Amino acid sequence: MTKFIDFSILKNASWIIVSKFLQALLGLVTTMLVARYLGPRNFGVISYAASLVGFLMPIVFLGINNVLVQDITKNPKQEGMILGTSILISLVSALFCMTGIFVFNSYANVGEVETIIVSSLYSLILVFQVLDLIQYWFQAKLLSKYSSIVSLFAYVLVSIYRIILLISQKNIYWFSVSNALAYLVISVSLVILYNKLGGQKLSVSKEVGKRLLKKSKYYIIPGLMIAIFAQTDRIMIKFMIGDVATGYYSAAITTTTIVSFVYVALIDSFRPVIFKYFDESKDQFELSMKRLYSLIIYSSLAQAIVMTTFAGTIIDILYGHSYSGAINSLRIIGWYTMFSYLGSVRNIWILSMNLQKYLFTINLSGAVLNVILNLTLIPLIGIEGAAIASLATQFFSNFLIGFIVKPMRRNNNLIMSSLNPKYILSIFKGAKPFGGES
Repeated sequence: MTKFIDFSILKNASWIIVSKFLQALLGLVTTMLVARYLGPRNFGVISYAASLVGFLMPIVFLGINNVLVQDITKNPKQEGMILGTSILISLVSALFCMTGIFVFNSYANVGEVETIIVSSLYSLILVFQVLDLIQYWFQAKLLSKYSSIVSLFAYVLVSIYRIILLISQKNIYWFSVSNALAYLVISVSLVILYNKLGGQKLSVSKEVGKRLLKKSKYYIIPGLMIAIFAQTDRIMIKFMIGDVATGYYSAAITTTTIVSFVYVALIDSFRPVIFKYFDESKDQFELSMKRLYSLIIYSSLAQAIVMTTFAGTIIDILYGHSYSGAINSLRIIGWYTMFSYLGSVRNIWILSMNLQKYLFTINLSGAVLNVILNLTLIPLIGIEGAAIASLATQFFSNFLIGFIVKPMRRNNNLIMSSLNPKYILSIFKGAKPFGGES
């Protein structure tokens, strides 16, 4: 009888979760203090810059980050070439994206010098985050202990940096580079660790690059579409309402990500194991998918209920009364976490089944829907309209469309089956679920 979670997976996941929890705690405290210090307007400017960077992130990585673990797992003798080639491709793309952000702001925000400078400084994260691709080697090898420690160390340093800025009352420009500094520390440290742990020498291969891009091409446009409905709302709020409203909405969005590290850690840890099960046993593969779906659904459901019930208290504690305009948005946005991470798990199934081509249809439909809903609802009901648009888009793109696109229906059947609590209970028993499946 094959167990879904063996000790090595639990140990790997626990390192990620503990590290991400401490990072989230540090990030929460410092973000709360920074948001209070900057006020809704300046916090809105930084959030707008973050949205532009997030919008271009799929172009920087060209979808390679979605296939890296699988490619390293299947071609361990080429891991040095895989990582080196991925980094070079992404670095070139990042430099183009940084230039694009500057050009866009120069035309779209004429005369707003502060916005242009902040966005340009914030975009440095695109270059520094490229080397972070090495973390996928640690995931593939179930060595997340090391990358987790490095990430935590970087976040401690950056948190200290932010606190020093608060004490010395620096302006917004100093805060706009803090995330970039975190990725710089993480990237350099991961490269050093990679070499010390016996990772192959990084190199570049044209053939490997072609292979990666052949598999990742299905994720580029869909990734951009995801960025549209993940970031467009804040960009549109900035242009349609203003920086203060962007600050309110960003506070609500940031609050919903407080425990996102749990979902990310679980999905990242189980991804290579699910790929392994796909090669070994279809029954075990589908069973592991249902268990992971069940875990994501019930944990995110609990989060949504808490955030809806205590939205006012949460915003007041984290950001202060000046951010009360974010309360209603939080009550709505809190529910889309479930559908967002269902999409992340679904992408594991899609990659395993080699159905990446359908991501274009799925995410293009979601992006179009999101833009239409934002254009319609923001003028009518403000940032609450953007929140409704985001929730509707996540529900449609990560669940409802699965019934419409015929090859995706099997995955939706797995989701519906995972609603049975026996699957989440069986995870922790490490045995077959009630009902006799194996």
